Amino acid sequence: MTGMSAGSVTHTRPSLARFAWLSIAAAVVTIGLKTAAWLLTGSVGLLSDAAESVVNLVAAVTTLGMLTVAARPPDEEHAHGHDKAEYFASGVEGALILVASVAIVWSAVNRLLHPQAIEKAGIGLLVSTGASIVNLVVSRVLLRAAKKHQSIALEADAHHLMTDVWTSAGVLVGIGVVALTGWDRLDPIVAIAVALNITWTGVKLIRRSALGLLDTSLPPDEQSALQAVLDAHRGPEVQFHALRTRQAASRRFVSVHVLVPGTWTVSRGHALLERIEQEVRQAIPNANVLTHLEALEDPSSYADEGLDRAAPVPVPEPTSGE
Repeated sequence: MTGMSAGSVTHTRPSLARFAWLSIAAAVVTIGLKTAAWLLTGSVGLLSDAAESVVNLVAAVTTLGMLTVAARPPDEEHAHGHDKAEYFASGVEGALILVASVAIVWSAVNRLLHPQAIEKAGIGLLVSTGASIVNLVVSRVLLRAAKKHQSIALEADAHHLMTDVWTSAGVLVGIGVVALTGWDRLDPIVAIAVALNITWTGVKLIRRSALGLLDTSLPPDEQSALQAVLDAHRGPEVQFHALRTRQAASRRFVSVHVLVPGTWTVSRGHALLERIEQEVRQAIPNANVLTHLEALEDPSSYADEGLDRAAPVPVPEPTSGE
């Protein structure tokens, strides 16, 4: 006896666009503040910091667009929903960070070869510090929202803003030391160090986005929760195989074959599948669960343990009464 059962919770994640708009507003404010700080001081470090804020603005707009797409309900062409759009936002953010790092190094090398004194360092430091505080507050808000709603797009945007905070911190330290020592070349050296730091962040974001688009399995903690549910039902009469999981932003997908004695009735087997699906959904939020019922004694039940089904196995015709 074989059968299939599928179930999932209603995917009713609220719109996250408001958080993207908050990020856009923060980017506009910090661009203004950091540009003013650069004009006051002439620091290439602050110029690089302002350039990264422009990247933040582009990234925030991209995040807004992808979150809008991800919030669309499933349709005929996208039966599994549009959640993977978030990975595009995360990947774009990573790529933009890499572009910003190249621009920073380009400007810093030029200033390293042609040193220039920093002017009005005190005012510049004050203005840039204000911009960093704005980014810090907004990034914490986005991180909390990303964790609550399991949004990789918001998480990427939050980490991007935190990168900007650390970038600003490095630039501010560099300007402060230059003001105290008079060593003008330290300013572009700090800018290059900042570029190398944000490059690593960009690479990590791109890698994570690529893994998401490649249908990576659920993280270890969720895998453990899933195994705990299956182990609770596993026994002489109930076995499992062909377990597969994947994630698409906040959605989780689980499929598993459940093997029971062929003498079980359809009702008994279906009741077991319903219990398993319900417990998996309780253990893993936003899980779409697909189960397939098979007979323990039937050789054909073991021909589809892998992703691609093995060589065809003769399947007996059902007799009357099955």
